[in-house]
Amino acid sequence: MSTHEARLKALREQLKADRLDGFVVPLTDEHMSEYVGDYAQRLEWLTGFKGSAGSAIVLPEAAAMFTDGRYTLQVREQVDGKHWQYVPVPDVSMTDWLRENAKEGARIGYDPWLHTRDWVKAATAALAERGAELVAVGRNPIDKIWTDRPQPSNARLVAYDNGRAGKSSAEKRQEIADWLAERKADAVVLSALDSIAWVLNIRGADVAHTPVALAYVVVNADATADLYVAPDKIGDEVKQALGNAVRVHDRTAFEGALNGFAGKRVAADPERAVAAIFEGLEAGGAKILSVRDPAVLAKAIKNPAEVAGHKAAQARDGAALTRFLRWIGEEAPKGGQTELTAAAKLEAFRRETGALDDLSFDTISATGAHGASPHYKVDEASNAPIEPGQLYLVDSGGQYRDGGTTDVTRVVPVGAPTDEMKDRFTRVLKGHIALARAVFPHGTTGGQLDTLARLPLWEAGLDFAHGTGHGVGAYLSVHEGPQRIAKPSYPGGGPSEPLRAGMICSNEPGYYKAGEYGIRIENLVLVEDRDVPGQEQPMLGFETLTFAPIERDLIVAEMLSPEERAWLDTYHAQVLAIVGPQLAGEDKAWLEAKCAPISV
Repeated sequence: MSTHEARLKALREQLKADRLDGFVVPLTDEHMSEYVGDYAQRLEWLTGFKGSAGSAIVLPEAAAMFTDGRYTLQVREQVDGKHWQYVPVPDVSMTDWLRENAKEGARIGYDPWLHTRDWVKAATAALAERGAELVAVGRNPIDKIWTDRPQPSNARLVAYDNGRAGKSSAEKRQEIADWLAERKADAVVLSALDSIAWVLNIRGADVAHTPVALAYVVVNADATADLYVAPDKIGDEVKQALGNAVRVHDRTAFEGALNGFAGKRVAADPERAVAAIFEGLEAGGAKILSVRDPAVLAKAIKNPAEVAGHKAAQARDGAALTRFLRWIGEEAPKGGQTELTAAAKLEAFRRETGALDDLSFDTISATGAHGASPHYKVDEASNAPIEPGQLYLVDSGGQYRDGGTTDVTRVVPVGAPTDEMKDRFTRVLKGHIALARAVFPHGTTGGQLDTLARLPLWEAGLDFAHGTGHGVGAYLSVHEGPQRIAKPSYPGGGPSEPLRAGMICSNEPGYYKAGEYGIRIENLVLVEDRDVPGQEQPMLGFETLTFAPIERDLIVAEMLSPEERAWLDTYHAQVLAIVGPQLAGEDKAWLEAKCAPISV
């Protein structure tokens, strides 16, 4: 019996002991985080799935894995199909599956600290149609059988410099207090870890590659705050930076504190606060305002200091990536390189800048067929040699303490690419350029722009099964809302936020041929005000922030319009101007050749 088969069997035995007929296992933590600490990796422990988005449901006679189009291939490689059904999201939701598969009278368990209130309502209604019920558990049954489960991180918090943040915590809390006053509210509960880090100007190391700390915060109408965090995580420097207006409590006291708002109006975010928070507030007699966390939009609109930090980080990150692109282009055809050695070499180049704090996510180092899995994660078991005839895709980024969180994807041919590879790459590039050149009125959403990046692929009967762009933080999460560029039905889709000047998004169309190769071209872009001759309303556009050469050996120049070639030549001139001075010798000569104008 395999390890994961044994774990599935053990969970079913535990559910039986708990008088449950099923259990729902999401990939998140008690903060509804996308990326979670090792202690919260319950889905991977149970199933073997290493992706960053997914869920599972276990019933006595059936078990299902729910993943979206980014993980269609990966889930089949990592999760045993003999024991698990593969269910595509959003074609079939977890509530749909429960409605079809739960038996009458079944008691399906869920952890109220790992689901939103809206999900609980939807699942309860779906099960009721089957004569079944959803049952909140006091202790997660996986935690009962995961005997060597890691403890939550005890890393200390660090103060984030006000100059780099561009605004003090006191100023941010006052803005939230003004927001509360407009709503005649007494307090707001912040549970999203990046919101807490941003509001208090603190950073942590409790989640891999995301500088946040496990904590909760209540911001009050008088601009004071109550921070709930493990006491040994805070030193004198952080206490001094927080000041007397931020009261510190043990994190374990948070659940009880929710009962202390009787008769008060308390705001909580239905998308980011778990069901248990709403239940605690309701049990204590609070009047709840279900509204979006006030830090979400404020954090997304970068101030001048945050933009400056981003640009500084992007410049040095681009130089590190450029050195790597030259290295991999020369070394891979010789043989002996693997996905892991390549990822390690890229990280080494970033480390040599002397400014890297961490990677911003696990590097997607994917050669050949692995590139067709958009969120492929290499490990010792999957590590593949990089061989001639393949396309090598690398999606990577760094966390830089001066304010930059980078995220960039490039593709390198190993040897001579096929005509099909070049055609597909050029179509992806045309979509990337169309989005980069877009000019649009205030009030435009990312969803409205998404089509621009897909049209060149659609014209050939092609598409890609992920969003075109996500928001990015300032030395925070590499995936940040509320802005996104995506179809409503795709990951990162749904109701779309109007783009505003100061927001940072990715621009990353792609193409993936199962079993053969993957292509993605990703830069980060800053939404900026744009003057248009004769305009009758305020307009916006994108300023590109990422600077590294786009592989010219994969471009069919004849497929590009004069305007597209002009954009590419201008972009490469910017790369040479920004990255070139940081390089010397053969690195610089290589970059100059890669950035030469494209000729037809």
